Amino acid sequence: MASILDEVLKHLPESADITDSGFEGANIVLYTRNKDFFINNEGAIKEVVDAIKKRVELRADSSLCMGLEEAEAEIKKIVPEEAGISNIIFDPQRSGVIIEAEKPGIAIGKQGDVLREIRKKTFWVPLVRRVPAIRSKLIENIRQVLYENNDFRKKFLDKVGRRIYDGWIRGKKSEWIRLTFLGGARQVGRSCMLLQTPESRIMIDCGVNVAAQDDDAYPYLDAPELNLPEVDAVIVTHAHLDHSGLIPALIKYGYEGPIYCTDPTRDIMALLALDFIGISHKEAKKSLFTSDDVKNMVKKTICLNYEEVTDITPDVRLTFFNAGHTLGSSMVHLNIGNGMHNLLLTGDMNYEHSNLLSSAVTRFPRLETLVTEGTYGGKEDNPPSRKESEEELKKIITETVKRKGKVLMPVLGVGRSQEIMLILEKMYRAEELPKDIKVYIQGMVWDITAIHTAYPDYFNTKIKKAIFHKDENPFLCKIFKQVGSRKEMEQALESGPCVIMATSGMMTGGASVDYFKALAEDKKNSLVLTSYQGEGSLGKKLQDGEKDINFAEGSKIITIKTQMDIHTLKGFSGHSSRNQLLNFVHNLDPKPKKVIVVHAESSKCLELASTLHKIHKIETVAPKNLETIRIK
Repeated sequence: MASILDEVLKHLPESADITDSGFEGANIVLYTRNKDFFINNEGAIKEVVDAIKKRVELRADSSLCMGLEEAEAEIKKIVPEEAGISNIIFDPQRSGVIIEAEKPGIAIGKQGDVLREIRKKTFWVPLVRRVPAIRSKLIENIRQVLYENNDFRKKFLDKVGRRIYDGWIRGKKSEWIRLTFLGGARQVGRSCMLLQTPESRIMIDCGVNVAAQDDDAYPYLDAPELNLPEVDAVIVTHAHLDHSGLIPALIKYGYEGPIYCTDPTRDIMALLALDFIGISHKEAKKSLFTSDDVKNMVKKTICLNYEEVTDITPDVRLTFFNAGHTLGSSMVHLNIGNGMHNLLLTGDMNYEHSNLLSSAVTRFPRLETLVTEGTYGGKEDNPPSRKESEEELKKIITETVKRKGKVLMPVLGVGRSQEIMLILEKMYRAEELPKDIKVYIQGMVWDITAIHTAYPDYFNTKIKKAIFHKDENPFLCKIFKQVGSRKEMEQALESGPCVIMATSGMMTGGASVDYFKALAEDKKNSLVLTSYQGEGSLGKKLQDGEKDINFAEGSKIITIKTQMDIHTLKGFSGHSSRNQLLNFVHNLDPKPKKVIVVHAESSKCLELASTLHKIHKIETVAPKNLETIRIK
């Protein structure tokens, strides 16, 4: 560990006057007291980066930084007014300043010239963040948690860096890689994998199966391979509960290391975790974790952009790639043992351009083993196209509204709901909906939509452009009405024909169940299921044709006799169809030598694995939970 810092300093002139050096995760940070060297080091830092192949950042020693009030006034003078600065927050521990702006591009300037001017005049290192077009209380709270815990973050990130660079603490005896499946193998739900090398222990995802009973709801965290205090890193592919729902509990159970994900995944993961606590309380169940555990999760999260390469242990390098599934969803590429083996885990993946996102990427630097989801990998799993499902949705809404009914759409809060909002906005613009129609967006769906407006760079090109223009932002369309209270929910139910979007998508809890109870017995209304419906969920029962649905209310059992129309639209899935999965593997560059299929019912895992073996003449495996595969 000391050697790499010594190596860095050896490349710099004495005049650089470096007063401190340390780590922020895998990044090396240097502090200088020399004003000229900070402003223009004539390529010295680039030379260091080229020599050690690591990211190095130069900052001014705190003694150089302009006073806070004077610096704030100077920043406001430098940044054009049209950037719409809403907040300026200083981070004295790291000589940084965060500028929150409505138009980050203007605050950054052409090729970063505004940021360079701020550095030159104030000696603070500026970072620009976007203010969401829809106010997000959660993003404000997360940023506040990070600002308030700057000192903790500095020490924590330095500790992470020391683990990465301090060499081999377990002792390298041989080269091997093992992958243990703690959940999500031959099933959908509770995804969790443990990667082991002679040096590293890395967990990928840790989710909850919300549709299952307690014994089958959680990953096998008592497996002999897993010793939580020894885990070096946790990687989260995306925020859905079946992949992230148990992450705060890991903190509670003693995990002290970093959590790697994208920025949107961190924010949405925190929101869903808090909602999970709320649902547990509502159902009089003991929650698995507390809001303090969620806060600690946020404090220990390290966010990466797509295609940003970073070391996470001495022998594993991580890169995220777009998975096309939800906002910020990632495929995980792991370079293990300095190129010894390259592993790609798709997480949940969609190999199709949606109304919201670009499709999953297929080109990687190197690739030997692929772990792919197979949710719709069965021979019958080729659903209608997005275009066909869009037309069907328009037809259902038009006919329901014509007969003065309401359309209830239980949705996944993340991704599916925002895509459907885009379709409804498009219908409204094309005058295919009545002018006075309202689309009621239940609380958490609205909160997640607000988070979406903070990260337009993750959208496909068309939507990204629309978000950048406030007048064209589809999420700000006047047909959308937020529902945040019981009174507003009652107003939605008492209103005329409308569309109601509410979680949860499988109707295992949340507002969609309350709306269903109120609307189910009126045949004018329609229920539209667009999400995967897990076994045992209310959505699955309705999909399978059950009409009499029993609910426990206190000591009583009430029966709802379903009269409303039930529709299932499978073309809006965030998962790839069977053909898309086959095309994804076919188009991978380079080609994998081994494919492991998970995240699907047993028969679908086996069918997809068998088909891939026949087509590509490569080894394929469909493991069961608790199986360990040696992949090298």
